[in-house]
Amino acid sequence: MNKKEILFILASFFIVQSGWTQKSYPNLESGKNSLNYKGNPINATDRKSLAFSDKGAWFAFGFLEPSAVQGGFSGPFLMTEQNGVWLSPSFVSLQLQDENKKEVIQWKNALVSQNSYNSHLEQEFKNDKLTVKQQLVYLSGHSALQKTSITNTSGKAITLFPSYSSTLFLNDLQLSKEGKMLKIVSTKSTATGYIQFLNSTPEIEITKEGYNTQTEKLVLKPNETKEIVVSQTFIFPQYSWKSENENIAKTVFTTLLNNTQKEKENQLTQLITRKKNIYKDVVYSDLVAKLALTLQNNTRIAAEGLKHGGLFPSYNYEWFHGFWAWDSWKHAVAVANYNPELAKDQMRALFDYQEPNGFIPDCIYRNNFLEENNYRNTKAPLAAWAIWKIYEKTKDVNFIKEFYPKLKLYHNWWYKDRDHDQDGLCEFGSTDGTVIAAKWESGMDNAVRFDDSKILKNGEKAYSLDQESVDLNSFLYAEKNYLQKMAEVLKLTEEAKKWKEESTALKVKIQNQFWDAATGWFYDTTIDGKTLVKAMGCEGYLPIWAEVATAEQVQLAKKNMMDTASLNTFVPLPTLAANHPKFKPNNGYWRGPVWLDQSYFGINGLEKYGYTKEANELAHKLIYNAEGVLDKGTSIRENYQPITGKGLEAYNFSWSASHYLMLLLEDK
Repeated sequence: MNKKEILFILASFFIVQSGWTQKSYPNLESGKNSLNYKGNPINATDRKSLAFSDKGAWFAFGFLEPSAVQGGFSGPFLMTEQNGVWLSPSFVSLQLQDENKKEVIQWKNALVSQNSYNSHLEQEFKNDKLTVKQQLVYLSGHSALQKTSITNTSGKAITLFPSYSSTLFLNDLQLSKEGKMLKIVSTKSTATGYIQFLNSTPEIEITKEGYNTQTEKLVLKPNETKEIVVSQTFIFPQYSWKSENENIAKTVFTTLLNNTQKEKENQLTQLITRKKNIYKDVVYSDLVAKLALTLQNNTRIAAEGLKHGGLFPSYNYEWFHGFWAWDSWKHAVAVANYNPELAKDQMRALFDYQEPNGFIPDCIYRNNFLEENNYRNTKAPLAAWAIWKIYEKTKDVNFIKEFYPKLKLYHNWWYKDRDHDQDGLCEFGSTDGTVIAAKWESGMDNAVRFDDSKILKNGEKAYSLDQESVDLNSFLYAEKNYLQKMAEVLKLTEEAKKWKEESTALKVKIQNQFWDAATGWFYDTTIDGKTLVKAMGCEGYLPIWAEVATAEQVQLAKKNMMDTASLNTFVPLPTLAANHPKFKPNNGYWRGPVWLDQSYFGINGLEKYGYTKEANELAHKLIYNAEGVLDKGTSIRENYQPITGKGLEAYNFSWSASHYLMLLLEDK
């Protein structure tokens, strides 16, 4: 044996001993079990547990609790149906019997592990005769594949009779046999389900409760492994089932899983390498993986009324199965860091519904029989910010060209329909003349600053609150600057000059009208601009984020932001200062709880003015003190209690995940 051969053997030994292989995915490990998908759905609308999905699918799966585990995954949770319902506790659940029709494996007693990754789900069972490994991975936004590998670990040959059965939660379904497939049709959805037992010829029986399926017997020699693969498809009629079925037929499960793992590894590597220097520790890599997975679980491909793909605020909350305007702008900025095409589509989804006058509806849904699109109000103008951030990542001039006219129309709409006294400062309002819709338009539904607001009519379907809002006008100032940059990219010199002139004029108005030197804060004012609405809230640092405040104003405002009696709470930057008499930290919605989008704007604003130390201090508290953010298994919440850190409202919330991701990454 020569020297080279010896070195090769030693190197090979080292590689085996260290556990490294060509298929090792170190960053994928960061996402291992980052969200807890264990649960035991007891009825169709049981929302106590989370569910895993990928590739924009409208259906999701999880793990059954060890106490109730079966030979399959929980679900699917169908977002094709109503506002999200469980089809079954476990619709594709395996039983293994011997020649005497006795169960060969007791799933509860045999459970070894259940592990989730950003790429797939897997679970393993083992007894004195068998090892059973199950993996579930998405092929597309329409189909998921579930593979069961059965290994004979005994010293004798074993004959098994595999079967599947299910009990349905839903009574609006019709199950039927279609060749080797089980077909599922619903009276409450246009999507059709297809279950295929791919490497067998099953005997399918439709029962009153669901179905039973017997597949061919398996004879396993000692140490032999055999596999069963089942596909689950839920597809809307706008897509081709024929093409999808052909794709399923030619898919090799192992290749699909490997490709998905590589895709997720590349995605996480891309994100993790862009973390800020202060977040280089592995704990932040784990958080990045959780945030990306949160957004993944909320992503949906285009379906019916949603003409482009995008993200739900939360699939886990019944009323969040749609796209909201300012949620979408925020999602797009985060998603552009790893999937610019999805970010673009998220922007298109709302602009698909832009009115001729420029108005964008507040929210849109897949099925308007379930829920109507909301045209009573729009949301704060952050669209140009999102478009520009996507452009910074892609340098796609055609994307700017596509959106620039739409953004101009939307921006100018505010000055036509939401500037009651035509003084160049806008107000939040509504199209139906109601105060509640006008408050919704701000996004801060029950904020203290609107407690005494009244509605004013501007014109047909155009109403304003009787106060001028500092956040709205700061957003509009930022929009003018982004529109100027876009005009420059498109070589529209005169338009760029006009945007610059408008932003300069607006800057003076914001600095003068909304600022209170005595308290060092920006506030809304009455419509005439003479009286400040003095409720110190998160809207007051939006001029800092928009870079419209003077250096002196930021220096004073920073003192409030760092004051532990005011805005620097245990979880910092609550929506209302802690020393305000109406501060309500427990379930106060916009009267105290911390919303991650607003906290991000405050922290990012401080960074822009060079207050890096203070920004990092607040960000650290935001990450470490909000319940479960750094913990494996715990989902990201809609908002947080500022004094205790307790997670509040919806689970698995997209804009919270989006803004945590923005905090962790370099903004370039």
